[in-house]
Amino acid sequence: MSIIEKAANRIGKQPAAAAPLAHVRSEAPPAVVQEPAAGSPDVAVAEAVRPAPAQAPATALSNPDPATPEQLRRTTRMIELDLARMNEAGLVTAAGGRTNLVEDFRIIKRPLIKRAFTPRKANANPGNLIMITSSLPGEGKTFTSINLAMSIAMELDHTVLLVDADVARPSVLRTLGLPAQRGLMDILLDDHLDMSEVMLRTNVNTLSILPAGTSNPRATELLASQAMKSLVHEIANRYPDRIVIFDSPPLLLTSEAHVLASHMGQIVVVVESEKTTQHAVKEALHQLEGCSNVNLVYNKSREMNSSSKYDYHYG
Repeated sequence: MSIIEKAANRIGKQPAAAAPLAHVRSEAPPAVVQEPAAGSPDVAVAEAVRPAPAQAPATALSNPDPATPEQLRRTTRMIELDLARMNEAGLVTAAGGRTNLVEDFRIIKRPLIKRAFTPRKANANPGNLIMITSSLPGEGKTFTSINLAMSIAMELDHTVLLVDADVARPSVLRTLGLPAQRGLMDILLDDHLDMSEVMLRTNVNTLSILPAGTSNPRATELLASQAMKSLVHEIANRYPDRIVIFDSPPLLLTSEAHVLASHMGQIVVVVESEKTTQHAVKEALHQLEGCSNVNLVYNKSREMNSSSKYDYHYG
């Protein structure tokens, strides 16, 4: 039995009355990723508790902001995220203070950041490219992507680019209350379109967003193209302090997620508690065979316990 099958079996056998891996008390759904110990395999299993909150709306500014002196960012547009409403909806914001949700995502991001800038082997994918996916829709991958990006944006030494790569059903802008705009697909289709022309800067100075862009029936082929490979390389290396979060399509719904995974340095698979079947988890992980640094996030668990405990699983 492979390592990922053991991990999937563990999820399938989780007893209803078992103590959660992490005790949390707030009402927004966290997802806790655990860092494997030295010498352990790349698959990490983690659990979270709390039902999902309502999505957070935001408002967009219509005026472009050419304030930066960098030529590549002169045409970048500015949007304003409504941080107060995001906080009320249970999303991570710096203005929200030291909440349980903020602390949970601090635990999530730490091993991911560490691996993002660890020296890698020749021909290995950049570790600062992190894909967030799930087996099926509705498991919390977009919520996790946004919160992880917001949490990393609080770091003093890093900037974040959040890419909506769920090109069939874009969710990032919709979750933030923003209209659909040009983005990733448009760059891949137009050789003369620079990323700076479609990338959105936000009022969170260290956070930018690249929308999914115009829907295209050849999305899978575009994501597998040399243009995508070149774009990913540019995104990963343009700024040395940048971490890139890709909100990916579900693995079992389309073929785009499998293609996108081939470019990634780290992958986080969100698993919804009491809904995602063991079979679905195994099938999703099977598609990621050969990918390094695969992490499982057990999300929306309703299990509660008076003590906090982390249970590390190794194959």
